Amino acid sequence: MLDHPMPNNYDVAIIGGGVVGCCIARELSRYRLQTVLLEEQIEVGFGTSKTNSGIVHAGHHSPADTLKGQLVVRGNQLFDQLEEELGFGFRRIGEIVVARNREDIPQLEALRTLGEQKGVPGLELWDQERLRREEPNLSHKLVAALFAPTAGVINPYEFCFALIESAQANGVELVVEAPVTDLTDEGESLLLTTPKGTYRARYVLNCAGVFSDLVAGLLGLDDFAIHPRKGEEYLLDARLEGLVTRLVFPLPTPTSKGILIIPTFDGTIMLGPTATDTDDRYDATTTPEGAEHVFKHVRKTCPAIHPRDTIAEFAGLRAVATGGDFIIGTTAVRGFINVAGIQSPGLTAAPAIAEHVRDLLASEGLELRQKKPWLPRVERPARFAHLDRSERERLAASDPAFGHIVCRCEMVTEAEVQRSVDHGARTLDGVKFRARVGMGRCQGGFCTTRVMEILAERLGVPFHEVTKRGGGSWLVTPMANRWDDEEAPCPVP
Repeated sequence: MLDHPMPNNYDVAIIGGGVVGCCIARELSRYRLQTVLLEEQIEVGFGTSKTNSGIVHAGHHSPADTLKGQLVVRGNQLFDQLEEELGFGFRRIGEIVVARNREDIPQLEALRTLGEQKGVPGLELWDQERLRREEPNLSHKLVAALFAPTAGVINPYEFCFALIESAQANGVELVVEAPVTDLTDEGESLLLTTPKGTYRARYVLNCAGVFSDLVAGLLGLDDFAIHPRKGEEYLLDARLEGLVTRLVFPLPTPTSKGILIIPTFDGTIMLGPTATDTDDRYDATTTPEGAEHVFKHVRKTCPAIHPRDTIAEFAGLRAVATGGDFIIGTTAVRGFINVAGIQSPGLTAAPAIAEHVRDLLASEGLELRQKKPWLPRVERPARFAHLDRSERERLAASDPAFGHIVCRCEMVTEAEVQRSVDHGARTLDGVKFRARVGMGRCQGGFCTTRVMEILAERLGVPFHEVTKRGGGSWLVTPMANRWDDEEAPCPVP
């Protein structure tokens, strides 16, 4: 008997189940290929993608001579069809880049010129009067703005989940909790070692985000380095919905697009991100300094915003690569392709990155034969909170679980939680990001226990095995048998 089972053989192995890896997986699912996606976390989208600002950029910020600049406009154009097929939260609300001084107006004009050269449609320069009329709650000290109508907001985690569900429906294999710990060049193929087993593939796509340089290093490649940059974000109470109706950007800096005001798809307002370089690839902490920095800048743009309106805060890491641009291309190891350094506007560019990688694989000799039939659509989930009374009554009549509210803040029903589990959620965060349960003002204070019960019931696991986001993120522990002894001390609550 072999000590190690023979590896599974694939045409393509994708390392990393963030938005880029999932976009590529869905794109490759169109073809007669054996494709596997290996993800370190318990669910896809649980790395940088779930802490993304959720912006689909218009495309006029990135220089035209960069990969970012070349892929962002095409990526933006693909989102309408993707949303129609996959049913994730997406809306084109437009963005404005605001100027505080008349001396800054030439920078707005330069951004407009850059955008027009790249084919960004509908760019308009607004004077102070137009800006005040369109966004009356912004500071009256602002003097002008550049408006881009094609910018939008998206629920990035919903996007990831829908992409991988579509890819799996079309034959892509997903393996979670499977970090790649070793890579071996076998000449005609590459061998990937994970805790879940070994996998052999003709082509390996390195989409490992902030860990992509470490993954490349497993093959002795050191062409680039990742320097993580942390961004803190602050989510405000839903009572402020409508205070600002468009994405609001300051003039960009060399390292960041600045501190933004983001009216999210679901109506709440988000602020951020900061831009702090860090050596810790797991640093997701927020800080008093970060909060002070964010609110100090935002209140200059919109004085009605106050820190007391914060209901949640979080941080994520951008995968900033050597040189600052996307790194997409072949390497000295045949079949190993980097898809690295995908920071902003990586979410926007992701669908175009998938096309670019598909074409790169074809140029490297991968035969792409279209699959028939290929299924482009996934089931669009019902959103009870968004329905009128008659539609709610109809759903509750068809399924009593729609008549049971689990999350009162966001009006999420038991049926929506059940569907989330049935469509891939394995954790509290997996349910939260699919159904918005626990995203309201109480942040899960009233609904967490019931969601855990439903997870345990649907997954067939003990209640205490349900975690927040996998790994050791458990919330409760089982009572040890020793507490059954009457003489044993009472457990500390």
